[in-house]
Amino acid sequence: MLSYQHIYHAANLADVHKHAVLAVLLDYLTHKPKAVTYVETHAGRSLYNLSDAAARKTGEAKEGLLAIEEKSWFAPDHPYRRALEQTRQINGPDAYPGSPALAGGLLRSTDSLHLAELHPQESAALKKEMRHRANIYMQDGFEMAKSICPPTPRRGVMLIDPSYELKTDYQTIPGFMKHIKRVWNVGIQVLWYPILQKQLHLEMLSHLEATFSMSVRHEVSFLPAKKNHGMTGSGLFIINPPFGLQEELSRLSSLYGQL
Repeated sequence: MLSYQHIYHAANLADVHKHAVLAVLLDYLTHKPKAVTYVETHAGRSLYNLSDAAARKTGEAKEGLLAIEEKSWFAPDHPYRRALEQTRQINGPDAYPGSPALAGGLLRSTDSLHLAELHPQESAALKKEMRHRANIYMQDGFEMAKSICPPTPRRGVMLIDPSYELKTDYQTIPGFMKHIKRVWNVGIQVLWYPILQKQLHLEMLSHLEATFSMSVRHEVSFLPAKKNHGMTGSGLFIINPPFGLQEELSRLSSLYGQL
């Protein structure tokens, strides 16, 4: 349960998908002066070094973000590109922002961040990077989210991004998201899930689509980073998607379709 470390997969094609959409959502929320709450159930370490041996071992960043940047998918004013450039300016050219750092960079000092991470080493790294910017919880992310919802301020977004090492996550998530929707009906919920050759996500998505009418499902496909890798795509299920998000989703669909 505590073996997963995202450094092996940081900046892969799934990260590009997830973080580009999250950046657009956060940018949208900050267009109004009202404060925002950001909640993340499985935060990881926040900041990654793509020159690290662990990151280079899988080659996923090379096949992901580093290849994408040569294709100029993201204009200089795109919020994902802005977050990347801000992180590199502060931490060096090989730095990559995980979702906590991305949120911390795009949100304002008046906004609140709540980040959960149970892995001891990842949690320690998260605290080192984000302790002055966020509320950090070394506990089960689902339980943390339940304990603070509805948050103050009520306007905001929750990222649900487990490793799915525990196969029970697929069964837990629909009930969890239903609970959050009931207590925080205005919150935007963003669920990321891997698309694997075993198609483990299909039953979960069936439950979610039957439960939530105000939602959107977005999936992109790509070749596995290596022959023995089982992930062939990335999926997002978003409850309460804001107006205008579909334009970015359609753009990403077209771009991934060209890979």
